[in-house]
Amino acid sequence: MEGFVATIGMFDGVHKGHQFVLHQVVEQARQRCLQSCCITFDHSPRREQVLTPLDEKLRLIRQAGIEHIEVLQFTEALKSLTAREFMDQTLKQQLNVKVLLTGYDNRFGHRREEGFDDYVRYGHELGIEVVGLPAEGDVSSSRIRQLLLSGQVSEAAEALGHPYSIIGHVTHGEHIGTTLGFPTANLLPDDPCQLIPAGGVYAVKCGQMKGMMNIGTRPTFGEHIQTLEVHLLDYSGNLYDQQLTVDFFSRLREERSFDSPEALIKQLQKDAIQAQQQL
Repeated sequence: MEGFVATIGMFDGVHKGHQFVLHQVVEQARQRCLQSCCITFDHSPRREQVLTPLDEKLRLIRQAGIEHIEVLQFTEALKSLTAREFMDQTLKQQLNVKVLLTGYDNRFGHRREEGFDDYVRYGHELGIEVVGLPAEGDVSSSRIRQLLLSGQVSEAAEALGHPYSIIGHVTHGEHIGTTLGFPTANLLPDDPCQLIPAGGVYAVKCGQMKGMMNIGTRPTFGEHIQTLEVHLLDYSGNLYDQQLTVDFFSRLREERSFDSPEALIKQLQKDAIQAQQQL
């Protein structure tokens, strides 16, 4: 029997709630001798800051065991489809979805006016079995955004089921860190829409390398443009133009202005010891 057991959503962050849904899709597909499918979108219709750039989101979805991923573009034509039109044209005709797994509060279709009972009725008419899934804990992408914007990266990691990450390329900076004895790699996020956690100093990892990252405006030196600077502990080398994935583990402190470079150096030394201990 050909066809898919599918689910649909933004899946931004691919957090624990998302992982529960994806695992259910994989299990249902196995039991029904169908393939598992996740239907997602290239960007949010609300144009909000994202937790996971598209490539990283797809990697995490595949990691959950999903066999097929369909990425839909939020075109005007797609946005104008009613829920029934979407189920008919996209789910049935385009993708051959046999079973749709969805949360009771998940909504799709023009203006998101219809709900689960409507999807079940349309499914009966179209030959698509619609199965409702219970909520898995109090986890949402919106809640995770709030945690990150307040600097609570360890709490965000607990909700995500993995550390929050920023992927970017190393660019040339002002070399202030080098003059202080703490050379930093200035990171430019690959996705300009990715959410940046609250300003402060964080314990981070880049792969297996431990480090600390400062997100802020360098108030001690009168700077005003936000930068993301990562100092890797026990590392020396040229990282310019390389891509780095920075995983956030804990917030060490808020960013603040110091009376002198010497005072800043003393604090950075304390930060490095604390980061080493926490990582």
